[in-house]
Amino acid sequence: MTVDPQRSAIVYSYDPALITDSQIETLARADSGAFQDRWQTCTLQLNREGGRLCETCSVRLERSVQAMPGVRRATASYLGGALSVTFDQTQLSDSGLLAALRRLGARVRPLTATTASASREQALPASTIALEFWLSGITLAGILAGWACARWAAPPALVIAAYTVAYVAGGYFGLRASLQTLRHGVMEIDLLMVLAACGAAAVGQPFEGGLLLFLFSLSNAMQSFSFGRTKTAVEALIRLRPDKALVVTAAGTHEVAAEQVAVGAHIRILPGSHVPLDGVVLEGESSVNEASLTGEALPKTKQADDAVLAGSINIDGALLVRVTRAASDSTLARLIRHVEQAQSEKAPTQRLIDTFEQRYAVVVIAATAALIVLPPFISGITFQAAFSRAITVMVAASPCALVISTPATILSAIANAARRGVLFKGGAHVEEAANIRAVAIDKTGTLTTGQLRLATVQVLAQASAQWTPDAVLALAAGVHELSEHPLAQATLRAARTKLLTPAPATEFQSVPGRGVRAMVHNTEVQIGNSRYIRTQDSDALQALEALEKTGHTAVLLKRGADILAVLAYADTLRPTAAAAVRQLKQLGVERVIMLTGDNEHVARGAAAQTGVDEYHASLLPADKLRILQQLKRQYVKVAMVGDGVNDAPALAVSSLGIAMGAAGTDVALETADVVLMADDLLNLPYVIALGRSARRTLLVNLGFALAMIAAMVAAIFSIGLPLPYAVVGHEGGSVLVVLNGLRLLGFRPKLD
Repeated sequence: MTVDPQRSAIVYSYDPALITDSQIETLARADSGAFQDRWQTCTLQLNREGGRLCETCSVRLERSVQAMPGVRRATASYLGGALSVTFDQTQLSDSGLLAALRRLGARVRPLTATTASASREQALPASTIALEFWLSGITLAGILAGWACARWAAPPALVIAAYTVAYVAGGYFGLRASLQTLRHGVMEIDLLMVLAACGAAAVGQPFEGGLLLFLFSLSNAMQSFSFGRTKTAVEALIRLRPDKALVVTAAGTHEVAAEQVAVGAHIRILPGSHVPLDGVVLEGESSVNEASLTGEALPKTKQADDAVLAGSINIDGALLVRVTRAASDSTLARLIRHVEQAQSEKAPTQRLIDTFEQRYAVVVIAATAALIVLPPFISGITFQAAFSRAITVMVAASPCALVISTPATILSAIANAARRGVLFKGGAHVEEAANIRAVAIDKTGTLTTGQLRLATVQVLAQASAQWTPDAVLALAAGVHELSEHPLAQATLRAARTKLLTPAPATEFQSVPGRGVRAMVHNTEVQIGNSRYIRTQDSDALQALEALEKTGHTAVLLKRGADILAVLAYADTLRPTAAAAVRQLKQLGVERVIMLTGDNEHVARGAAAQTGVDEYHASLLPADKLRILQQLKRQYVKVAMVGDGVNDAPALAVSSLGIAMGAAGTDVALETADVVLMADDLLNLPYVIALGRSARRTLLVNLGFALAMIAAMVAAIFSIGLPLPYAVVGHEGGSVLVVLNGLRLLGFRPKLD
């Protein structure tokens, strides 16, 4: 066992011949308690501080929080509106953390992402955005009035009053934001804009300064509105779960707040209503739409013993459901928490620019001061001309478009993925997806459905006179009824389908990785592989080998001293498996590798059907880990796709861990970097395509922003670019990169 603190994961290497998967999962849950009880990650709502671009403020906040005793890691984003803190519960409590954060000046509050009302509280108030637009309009009216008054020789006091109104309205939010951030020792770009506008007024260009404030405030309002769209994925998830549940008791049915419903309670879900809590169907049958959670469009039929997820929609029948998870621990609630936490996790490019922004702002102000003071002494131009040119340079060189381009792109990509049922754990993983050169895919549960079916009951010739296939199946079902192994469950499903009664069995024993035995009517019955049931029966061994060569998992059934039959099981490939592999290659992925613990015959058949480039069979988890390390040495950037516990070591060592079927797997939600909520393999090439589209958008935005700055500064010194053109170029560039990033909200991969 090894502990990976960066991923908050415990990685086990074990021999499946000595310990089963279910036993290792039980052990993992027991061991993880000691760590989980100590370390906790808390995600809080972070209200906007400073101006639109003050991600420098978030870097400063992260450093301050990480310096607190008991805090291991902190990530914050004002644009994402979230702060995630991993802390030691033996040193800090939730309330203590909240109080400490507020003492630091962070405007935070808990994220109760379980109700629709919480969604409304977390959203940026519409009134604030409306006020920004109104103030922009007042600014425009003020500068037009001032220009008109000056043109038609109105009293100077009227001209001054008109421009004063324009400057107050246009600079209100920028000045307030600058003062907020200066209190924390941070200088941001909003301050540059306010200084530039005041400088323009000081040299007799109040209209140009007012135009700068108008475009600055208008682009601020537009960006606030645009970034609000990236929140809609989370808000839509939050609105999925109703506030109330119909609880059924001996006294009747009554409505209770969802947060107050206890695990084990029975709830009634009426046709057309949302499922309020995770549970298992006790009575009834209905079609349930889980598209909002998993991205899978077709409704699923739910009946007794089937699981239902909070947030899904019950379509046409009434269901009685036993609650299996509290509201705060439902699949929907955990998904919401992970999406919100992802908004606090920044991409490497964004972190680099955040660090760059503060230093760049200081350099721009220093350069502006130098351009004001030095040219009159060196080149002999007037102070007013030098001042005007310096202000124009300040506007042109301000990196608004550069700084805003990355979060606009990454947050849009995360929101697009969430709507499709794909969860990125942070912006870093969006960028990592773009770099993947090879993909390793687990077979069972990933390329296949993971649910085995009994394909054949082949009764051997010497036993066929006394034993029919149904009689053998009833005998096997009796022994397997006491086992939780996937093969046993497949046997029982086949017996139930044929309405067979399992034979009564006692004294059950299991040998992990080999087989099972039990007493039936005082005779020992064994079911297992050839390592467990050693026999010289040539007919049995030939039948076993023939079935394995066709891709089946085959076991022998022995009663007393006689081999009665060979049972053959098959795992069904997902319908989209071959298409997903083909699309990965279409995207330019250099190598697609299948990893499986199944035998060579089964692996070869699956590889042929899916079209993977290579396969590795008969693997233990440690073997998968070793192969991933080899692939990383060869291809550097390798993604691992798995379905949970068995693949945890490989997921941990890969460049990008992608988990399947998280709607039913707690481990997948907590371990992987990316979670595919639906069992749809076509979301795998989608992840790669989205990452590459995000990278292209980032490069275009960054290139455009840098080119605009360079072109405008060059034009100022070569052709004397006037301030109004610099203002339009600066603010127009900021809006363009945001709109270009927001295109990812509608991204759809162009794949065959």
